Amino acid sequence: MKSPADSDEVLRYADMFAAMGAEPRLRIMQLLLTAHPQGLVVGDIQEELGIPASTLSHHLDKLRNEELVNVRREGTFLWYTANTEALQELLNFLYAECCTRSKAVKPGDLVLIVQASKGSQERKTR
Repeated sequence: MKSPADSDEVLRYADMFAAMGAEPRLRIMQLLLTAHPQGLVVGDIQEELGIPASTLSHHLDKLRNEELVNVRREGTFLWYTANTEALQELLNFLYAECCTRSKAVKPGDLVLIVQASKGSQERKTR
């Protein structure tokens, strides 16, 4: 039987996945990861993704509330970065369920999936 702490953890992860479940927010996360570790200012995110300022603010707030992004102020600029620690927690959660407990995916297969994905992305950019 799951403990209340386990339930709280699963609820937290569900909220984090839900926050990334909207296409614009997933694109924001992807963009911030490409700019890691320095991050991006709001204007650059807006320009890159073509999201109106008020809509972008809403999406960034949702990601920040779920602790998926960090924000820092430098002068008049707000810099956003992906919270890689939170993303690592999510990956560890999934890894524990799929690869450690149930063995639904062999741990070595994850490396193959990542390598295949990178190869596919490289072919697209050529």
